Amino acid sequence: MLFNSLKTEILNCNRCALSATRNNVIFGEGNPKADIFIIGEAPGKVEDIQGRPFVGPSGQLLDRILEACGFTRETHIFISNIIKCRPPNNRVPTADEVKTCMPWLYRQIELVDPKIIILLGATALKNMVGQNHRITREHGSWITLNNRLAMPVYHPSALLRDPGLKRPTWDDFKMVVHKYREMVNPDHFSEHV
Repeated sequence: MLFNSLKTEILNCNRCALSATRNNVIFGEGNPKADIFIIGEAPGKVEDIQGRPFVGPSGQLLDRILEACGFTRETHIFISNIIKCRPPNNRVPTADEVKTCMPWLYRQIELVDPKIIILLGATALKNMVGQNHRITREHGSWITLNNRLAMPVYHPSALLRDPGLKRPTWDDFKMVVHKYREMVNPDHFSEHV
């Protein structure tokens, strides 16, 4: 019940100027008791139209990666963003937008209570861990984040721009699969890992 009331609150949020330009608030989706919580930057154009996270080209690539890991949104994953509304022209969220929206994300994490957090890209890493952190330096390294393990990985949109990042990203996700087997389900199946 707490999860649904939080969803209602978030879907009706008007705390910042993005509420005036959005089509939809993107709450997030997946298993509300997932062991893996994925955090992206912000909704894009397709997400804003459809009202769902990660459904555009980046989301389709992410789904293929998750499928190769043996993970599904319905069972293993809850996915959300640093901010819940699309910034105009897909610009990076401002510090004020992040400050306004982050309490919603912290509440989601608290309610889902995942064992593993995946930070997609620089914006997620910097806003969850600290502005001095760099995705190019820290992807593939486990970080302790509020007593949970977090794995920074390149954002799928970066992989679409630079296919050379696909191999290191796959290596990072393989570490997530191994950690999931260690912490959650030793019998977790992936034909690729």
